[in-house]
Amino acid sequence: MEILYLLIPIAVIVLAVAIGALIWAVRSGQFEDLEGPAHRILMDDDDPRIPSRRREDTSEEDKDRST
Repeated sequence: MEILYLLIPIAVIVLAVAIGALIWAVRSGQFEDLEGPAHRILMDDDDPRIPSRRREDTSEEDKDRST
């Protein structure tokens, strides 16, 4: 029964730390854009290379057509 005198203040301290972390996360903008990072994974970072590949492909097609 005496352990409750120790565990209750420890629980209150842990709860205060958790609430502080939640408040810090909300103020720092961690929950503002929930879908953006998920979509950013799907975006291809090599976009400038794709048009050059297409140009190479079209130039090869032009060569084939001319022959």
